[in-house]
Amino acid sequence: MRLRTKGSALGAFFVLALGVAGCGGGIPGDSVAVMAGNPITTAAFNHWMFVAAKGNSASSVGAPVIVPNDPPNFDACLAQVRREIPALAKTPAKTIRADCKGLFTSLSSQVMGFLLTSYWYQAQAHKLGIKVTKADVNAALTQARRQQYPTAALFNAFLTQTGQTLPDIYYRLRVSKLYQKLLAHYGKQVTTAAIAAYYKAHPTQFGTPQTRDIRIVRTSSQAQAAAALAALNAGQSWPAVAKQYSVDAQTKNNGGLLVGVVPSGVEHALSAAAFGAPQGKLIGPIHGTFGWYVVEVAHITPATKQSLTQATPAIRQALTTTNSTAAQAALTKAVKSSWLSQTQCRGDYSMSLCSGYTAPKTPTVGSG
Repeated sequence: MRLRTKGSALGAFFVLALGVAGCGGGIPGDSVAVMAGNPITTAAFNHWMFVAAKGNSASSVGAPVIVPNDPPNFDACLAQVRREIPALAKTPAKTIRADCKGLFTSLSSQVMGFLLTSYWYQAQAHKLGIKVTKADVNAALTQARRQQYPTAALFNAFLTQTGQTLPDIYYRLRVSKLYQKLLAHYGKQVTTAAIAAYYKAHPTQFGTPQTRDIRIVRTSSQAQAAAALAALNAGQSWPAVAKQYSVDAQTKNNGGLLVGVVPSGVEHALSAAAFGAPQGKLIGPIHGTFGWYVVEVAHITPATKQSLTQATPAIRQALTTTNSTAAQAALTKAVKSSWLSQTQCRGDYSMSLCSGYTAPKTPTVGSG
C-alpha cells in the first residue's frame, strides 16, 4: 500500500495568522515550532496539513483525504486508513504506519516550509518598515476573484475543494504582497543607463553580421588552383571546373557554392579573401591551411543592426528577469541570516528551515 504524494499543494502564496511578537524561550506545548517568540500552533499546522492533503488527493475523484498528523506512531492515521479505505482493512499495521510516516514526511516538509517562510517574510518586512494595508489585500482579493472565480458560488466551491477559509486567503494574499514589496526592496530598477550599457556590451545580440555566398575550388596544389583559375577565366562554368579540380567534398558537386558564410565560418585565409573581395571578382590561388583556393563572391547580404530604441524592450525584459532572480537570492539570504537561528522546531516537525536541523543520512547500498 502506498499513500499518494505529489508536489506542493500549498501554491505560490504564503500564510501567517499571527503577528510578529517579542522573543521568548522554548517551544510552547501546543506548538510545533517557534520563530523569534512567535509560535506555530499544532492547530495551525494540522489545518494546513489538511489543506495539503486535500491537494494531494485532488486529482483522484472520490479519494479519501488522509491526514497523517499524529507522529511518531500514527495511530489516528492508521485508524483513518482502515476506516476510509476498506481494501486495506487487513493490511498489516506496520505497513500502514510506514506509509503514514512517508506521507507525513512529504506533507510536513511542505507545510513547515510554507509556514516558516511566511513568518520570515513578515518578520523581515516588519524589520524594514514595509507594510501592506487592508485596502491592498482587499484589492488583490477582488482582482483575483474577478479573474478566477467571478461568482460567489465558484469562490465558495474553491474554498471547499481546497479546505481553506476566507481568512486563509486574506493571509496568503497579505504575505504575498509583502513578498513582492521585499523583492522590490532587494531588487534593482532597470534604468535607461543600464539598458544602454547592456546594448553597448552585447552588440552581436542586436543585429546580424554580413554574410556572403561564395564559390570555391579547393585543390591540393598551387598548380591545380592556377589551372582552375585559368579555366574559369577562359569561360568554363563553375560546376564544370569545381567537379574537375576541387577536392572539397562539400562543394565539389554543387558548383563550389557555400551559402551564408560568416567570417568565422571558414578558415582564416579563405575568410580574409572572401570578405576582402568585391562581388563577382575571381581571386586566387590563395594558400590556406587545407589547400589552395580559387574564390569568387557570388552574393553579399549586408549586416543589420537594431537601434538602441528598437532593442530596448528586449533588453528591459532580459534585465528585469536577471534582476528578479538576483532579488530572490538576496531576499532568501537576508531572511535566513536574520531568522534561521531564531527558528526552533519540535523534533518530529524539524526540517531544513529549522535551526540545528541535520538531514537524515541516506543508507548506503548494501547496508543493513
